[in-house]
This record gives sequence, structure tokens and C-alpha cells, in this order.
Amino acid sequence: MTNTFGGKPHVLILGGGSVGLTTASELRKTLGSEVAITVVDPRPYMTYAPFLPEVGAGSIDPRDVLAPLRKVLPGSKIVTGSVSAIRSAENTVEVLTEEDETLEIAYDYLVVGLGAVPRLLPIPGLAENAIGFKQVEEATAVRDRILANLAEAATTKDPAVRKRLLTFTFIGGGFAGGEAVSEAEDMVRDALRYYPDLHSSDIRFVLVDAAPFVFPELTEDQRAYVLNQLRERGIEVKLETFLNSAENGVIKTSDGDEFETDLLVWNAGVRPNPVLADEETSDLPVVTERGPLMGKLEALADLRVNGADGPLENVFAAGDCAAVPDLASGEGKFCPPNAQHAVRQGKRVADNITRSVQGRPLVDYYHKNLGVMATLGMYKGVGRLNVGDKELDIRGLPAWAMARAYHVYAMPTVGRKASVLAGWVSNLISRRDIIGIPQAETPRAAFEYAANAGKKK
Repeated sequence: MTNTFGGKPHVLILGGGSVGLTTASELRKTLGSEVAITVVDPRPYMTYAPFLPEVGAGSIDPRDVLAPLRKVLPGSKIVTGSVSAIRSAENTVEVLTEEDETLEIAYDYLVVGLGAVPRLLPIPGLAENAIGFKQVEEATAVRDRILANLAEAATTKDPAVRKRLLTFTFIGGGFAGGEAVSEAEDMVRDALRYYPDLHSSDIRFVLVDAAPFVFPELTEDQRAYVLNQLRERGIEVKLETFLNSAENGVIKTSDGDEFETDLLVWNAGVRPNPVLADEETSDLPVVTERGPLMGKLEALADLRVNGADGPLENVFAAGDCAAVPDLASGEGKFCPPNAQHAVRQGKRVADNITRSVQGRPLVDYYHKNLGVMATLGMYKGVGRLNVGDKELDIRGLPAWAMARAYHVYAMPTVGRKASVLAGWVSNLISRRDIIGIPQAETPRAAFEYAANAGKKK
């Protein structure tokens, strides 16, 4: 194998999320200066996705869920750009930078942790009107829009406008969508104390899902508990229902309902990064059979990519873009796409690259799922814990506290952990902030207004 960095093996990591950050950090611990590491990501930071629902509810400051890659990974080269081509046959990757410059980066070892993107459907008006909930910018925009709508609705005299402003629609009842709508509703209910002109009956939250239940990762009893909790809080849950149209802000669902909404949040599934599925942009093999694994890289148990003629010895894949065998669950099972597995897979990838460099045999990835946890607003939660051979269902305050404790533990860097905790303490003392700043999307608007006003004089 050719060394490309002054005799040092060069590890190129695609994606700066949980997989990429963990792999780079662990490699630096095990190999130190004996390895060159490059991390490529469109953003110069890692987003701790499990905290996004609380960002969208104003419980956590957006910056506190971000880990700056250059700060967290000293000694590694960070390239801010998007992967435009993967040529494993040539051991090179092409990256398109923010300045539209194309870089060709050679590697000795490649780690693919490109994650997933929203899976959009050809629904009229969806692409034009909806917003996702996978990035911190999106969660922040959802929070700002909801809070700004409360302020606007409190001043308008038009009942139709008020109704539209106070109708918030969420598509997708999995963990991401269910937590997002629960936390948002909790934020609104808390903020209403400052709006004497608004009443809880003015607010309409709608959750739409094609499945017959919410939170599919939970047991049947826990699903029923969550559904009852949501409906008791006034959230309108439409199960076995499809979004038919979202043109011009008018929602039409398969149950015949039609209404206007000022916010449409899309959380109905994800798909692997599309650069992997296009033969023109990647020569890595992906799963082609229709199903939940379609478009993912086929990984072996040791996390090497399985090529047409056998394992690709220097290419590893993990996280949401990889179909990783779940050895703890049995033959034919694959690891679910969550941060719990992504972090541990990143550690295994780093260890196996270290073993490969040192000429030692690789080790298979094995991790028994610890369970799942979700917050449903302040002091409300639900989850399932795997303790030995038993599964324990927990609800309410204990589940909420355990979910928060685990995510603080998993959040990268001591500084960010402290910031999250400090924010929670501040919220307990002074309550959550109720200021929405939708103008942040157009920061030059006031300046342009002043400039144009000056021209008229």
C-alpha cells in the first residue's frame, strides 16, 4: 500500500458526524503522529442530532449541540466541502469546496461516514414548502418560526390568518418526528403564559404518519402510552394517513382533511447520501434491493466494505450510510441507524485501521443495543432499557431524566457538556426564551431597507 504523507499512512474520512469525529479522535489516540488524518464535511462542525428536538423547543442553545471539528480534532486536516466522486479503484476522492474548487485527495485508508439525507417523495408542494429536521439550522428555523408566529398571531385581527399562523404540521411519527412535535408543543404551551390574547384552543399541532403507530422502536404498550400522551396534550395524530399535497401552504391528507399551515416539518424517513448510489460519482457497491437498506454500502462485520470480488481491504463504512450486520441480534439483522451504534462503530473502525497498519487481525463489530430513549417535553419521556436478558419500559420523569443524562454523557467535549447543563439550569430559573428571530434568515433586510429609503430622498 502506498503511503501518501511522508511515509505516514493517510486516513481519509468522509463525513464529520458521529462516525467521522469518533474515528478520527480514536485514531489519534492509538497511532498518534504516526498517521495523517483528513476529515471532509460540508460543515466545519459535528452536530449532535439527538439534541435537535430540544434546540427546536428552545431548551438548548443551537451552538451548544455543535462540536467544532478543528477544535475537537487537533492535528487533523479539516476540508470543508462536499464529496463529488469516490474512486476506490484509484484510491482517490474528489471534493467540491465552497469556492467551487475541485480537490483530488489520495488516501491509504478510506472511511465512509456520509450519513443520510431526507427521503423526499414526489408530493406536490413538498419540496417548495417543507423544512427538514436533520441539521441545527433547520431546528433553529423551526423554533424561530413557531415563536414568531405566536407574536404575529397575537396582533392580527384576521381570524383566518391567525388560524394559519397557529397551525403547525409535522410529517413522520418515528423518534425524530415524534420528539420534534412533542418538544415544540411543550414550548408553545409554556410560552402561552406570556400571550393573554391567545388560548391553547387556538393552537393546532398535527402529526401525520403512514404507519399504524408512532415510535416503532418501542413496545406496543409504550406506543399506546405515547399516542395517548400526545392526544391528551391536544396534538392531532393522524395514523395510516398520507400527505397528498402541500401546495401554497394548503395541506391535503389521504383522510380527506384540508387545512392551511404556516409550518410543515418533514421527518418521514431518510436515505443514504445520494453520492453513493450514483455510479457516475462512486464506484463503491451499494445494496440495490428495495427496502430499508437500499442505497447503503454493504459492510462486513469488521466494517470493511464488501466489494463484488471480496472485501475492499482499505475501505471502511459505518453509520447511517452503511448496512452493518448486527451480530448481537442474530443472523440477517442489521444495526439501526442511531448515534449509539454510530459512535461505537467509529471506535471499531479506528481500532481495525490501527490493526491493519500494525499487521494484526481485524475484529468484528459487536454491540448489544442498550435500549432507546426519547424526551416528550419538559419532565416527560419514554424509553426501553436492555438490562441483561430483560427489557425494562420506563415512562415520565425517570425516562426524561435518563435520556438527558445519557445524551450529556455522549455529547462531545467537556465544554459543550457544561454549556448544555448550564442552559438547562438557566431555563429552570428563568424559563425558556420566547423570542423568535426569523429575520436571521435575511440579516441584510434592515440594512437594505435603510439604503433604499436613502435613495428616495
